[in-house]
Amino acid sequence: MKAAPFAYVRPSSLSDAIAELVSTGGGGKVIAGGQSLVPVLAMRLARPATLVDINSVTELDRFGIADGYLEIGATVRQRRVERDPVSAAVPLLGMALPWVGHRELRSRGTVCGSLAHADPAAELPAVACCLNAELTVTGTGGARQVPAREFFSGAMTTALGPEDILTAVRFPVAGKGEGFGFAEIARRHGDFALAGVVARVRVRGTETDAELTGFGVSDRPVTRSAAGELAAALRESGGDVTSLPGALSGPLTAVAEELVDTDGDAHASRDYRRRLFRTLASRELSKAYERARTSAGEVDS
Repeated sequence: MKAAPFAYVRPSSLSDAIAELVSTGGGGKVIAGGQSLVPVLAMRLARPATLVDINSVTELDRFGIADGYLEIGATVRQRRVERDPVSAAVPLLGMALPWVGHRELRSRGTVCGSLAHADPAAELPAVACCLNAELTVTGTGGARQVPAREFFSGAMTTALGPEDILTAVRFPVAGKGEGFGFAEIARRHGDFALAGVVARVRVRGTETDAELTGFGVSDRPVTRSAAGELAAALRESGGDVTSLPGALSGPLTAVAEELVDTDGDAHASRDYRRRLFRTLASRELSKAYERARTSAGEVDS
């Protein structure tokens, strides 16, 4: 199919872009990379009156570290983030980006575009939620900061209003004593994830904190503390990291039942997705814990 007719504008400033959205009376749609939006238009799942292309807004091309955050503007391509050494400050981006579509799509697609699209099976929204990244939303009332865990409200539904633009996202830089894990299962590389897990563990002396975010298992990324489950598994395994995944499997069964609430489909049932989630979570939480201990200097690196 082909997209329904629409008008096209390419403003050169953020204020002009917002004014264009206002002028459409709610019928406008922002486009940057277009890797999510164009297929939606082609299938006529969306019929905006006007596309507002923000690629000429130079202030949205910012990318760098400041005040403990890696800031990524709305027009920064995924491939640029994937390849730039500065992204190593946020290890989860390096783990997740190779799984986002294919190289050709990442060369055009933007990080903020993936977040704004809010596909429940997408990798970057899950990373943002696990780290509770800060999303900068700009509209007629100015800019406001929205925590990632409050940004996603359902499948392809976010806190963005019809006159808002997601202008940047800020990921917290990893600190000492932090470790991460990422994994997903898909039918083929580049397909939507049947189930995926993002893990973050922080070791501070005798205290250990852990969080898990699941994607492809609900109508949005779902995040939950896993500190209790990790502590129980560490007691059972006697601190032996090699046996930690097996020790985690039992405690994480209830977590999988809680977080995986999507209905089954032609590719996987709900029970199968729960088994996938439990297996992936056990493995990646163990890896994140080991990396956190290494980062904290408790074991040889």
